[in-house]
Amino acid sequence: MQASRSSSPVFVGIDVSKDRLDVHLRPSGEACSLPHNVDGLEGLATRLVGLAPELIVLEATGGFEVAVAAALAGAGLRLAVVNPRQIRAFARAIGRLA
Repeated sequence: MQASRSSSPVFVGIDVSKDRLDVHLRPSGEACSLPHNVDGLEGLATRLVGLAPELIVLEATGGFEVAVAAALAGAGLRLAVVNPRQIRAFARAIGRLA
């Protein structure tokens, strides 16, 4: 992930699992995977601070998101933890199944 300034705000989506963090940036479409451990969280927070995203969205995943949310909030980043059922319902409502 590169720190670049553009006129478009940056939004970040993070899919949190037990062992891995899958990070996706919009509008660039850039993506990467990091280990879900202390080093991965520190690296992620550092990279995202440099990008200054408008918002970071995490899917609530049975508690695995708690450490990620704490690390990002501790770095002063704006984030939202969202309910996966509501995300799927919204996607279905706009005709997107994946």
